[in-house]
Amino acid sequence: MKVQHWGFAWGLLALCCTGVASAQGVLERITAGGKLVIAHRESSVPFSYIDSASGKPVGYAVDLCLRLAEVVRKKTGKKDMEVEFVAVTPANRITMIEQGKADMECGSTTNNAERRQKVAFTIPHFITGARLLVKTASPIDRVEDLNGKKLVSTKGTTPLKAADQANRERLMGITIVEAPDHAKAVEMVEKGEADAFVMDDVLLYGLAAGRPDPKALKVVGRFMTTEPLAIMLPKNDPEFKKLIDEEMRRLITSRDIYPIYDKWFNKPIPPSNTVLNLPVSYLLRDFWKYPTDQVPF
Repeated sequence: MKVQHWGFAWGLLALCCTGVASAQGVLERITAGGKLVIAHRESSVPFSYIDSASGKPVGYAVDLCLRLAEVVRKKTGKKDMEVEFVAVTPANRITMIEQGKADMECGSTTNNAERRQKVAFTIPHFITGARLLVKTASPIDRVEDLNGKKLVSTKGTTPLKAADQANRERLMGITIVEAPDHAKAVEMVEKGEADAFVMDDVLLYGLAAGRPDPKALKVVGRFMTTEPLAIMLPKNDPEFKKLIDEEMRRLITSRDIYPIYDKWFNKPIPPSNTVLNLPVSYLLRDFWKYPTDQVPF
């Protein structure tokens, strides 16, 4: 009985190993004629959003992903490689990469330890932190001012989790609500349905700039979190990740990334040709001196 038992167990193990070994990587699939699938966001200005004039995804992260797509095209030798864009939300973006429905997520996703259990990340293209978006006339200046008030954040984001944790641990008495996307959260603040919106400050600046009356909103408060934003990749595809990491490192060390950054943060961007006026922060500049996918979070 014992011999039969162990024989059966080894047979199962062999089947499992065979399944893992036969899993097709991104580069292998494209070499065989497949397409590269890029996940994008619809309202993560200026990283990844839909340009209302063209109806196409644009942004800083989208431009970077298109540069990375060229490297994939060269590596595989597939000059006719098709690139497909698929829209994702904060709630489903990790699942889309984890399940192989997209090869790269080009948006404003934070690289942290919890997410690295399911997916991989390349070198960060931005470092930011969560702050508050409120009406310009609001007396709220920091998270402590929200006692007894309503705070909104986007479902599936790290700022939402940080705000919820602070609220529970510090007994702040804040009512926290979830919005399906960033655009809805801003709208709730404008309509008075929420007193503040907590999110990465660079996204708040971009979202406010794109509203009908940008001056009616302001970003306030200290950083509640530190958010290294990076392009998300499949977890168990080392060959693909190595190629992407090498190109991201080359873009940074050659300074080719700086004109791409300036295009989206220091020049007029669609659809309303607003300028965010956000130079490269000292934190990001220092991180890019020794670019790595390893982040201490």
